[in-house]
Amino acid sequence: MDKCPKCGMLKDLCVCEVLDKEGTQKIRVYVTKKKFRKLITVIKGIDKPQLQQTTKELKNKLACGGTAKEGMIILQGNHKNKVGDILKKLGYPEESIEIA
Repeated sequence: MDKCPKCGMLKDLCVCEVLDKEGTQKIRVYVTKKKFRKLITVIKGIDKPQLQQTTKELKNKLACGGTAKEGMIILQGNHKNKVGDILKKLGYPEESIEIA
């Protein structure tokens, strides 16, 4: 059986990921323009352990390109209205998500 590297419990019983998502983090979602007036959606405030997995899930569900770098997720296009619902379904608390 696999063990969690953080707490040492079995993966099936480990709640580290849930506790990390419920932390005091404040997730901020906003849209800005990049080169050639292209819109991008920026998501800041997701902790490093979940950053790559959350990026992968968002890109898959929104059918867009994007990346995770410097502690933020950058998605191609304007997805401000959809990101909040997807983050809630992924287990992030609604009160910690701020959409600007």
